[in-house]
Amino acid sequence: DGFWYYVVTHCDFNSTDSKDITFIQPYYYNKLEIVRFDSSVGRYVGYTELGVKNAEAWNSGPEVVQIRNEKERYCVNNVGNDYRSAVTKS
Repeated sequence: DGFWYYVVTHCDFNSTDSKDITFIQPYYYNKLEIVRFDSSVGRYVGYTELGVKNAEAWNSGPEVVQIRNEKERYCVNNVGNDYRSAVTKS
């Protein structure tokens, strides 16, 4: 018994070019996605009542500015290594 709350951060890419990389950070509660940040949208989007409330608060605060920079820090700086590793093994 209990509740599950978790965040799964990932990068979707098909090349090392920054325009081909998307930073995605969905938030889940009991296996249901409640809110997500997607760098191609540039803001948080809520999918449940709680998610919509969180998205509204985060989009009007400093959180959205900070997470917009995560694509560069988290994805762009690391995708090159992952991409080269995958290409040389396929």
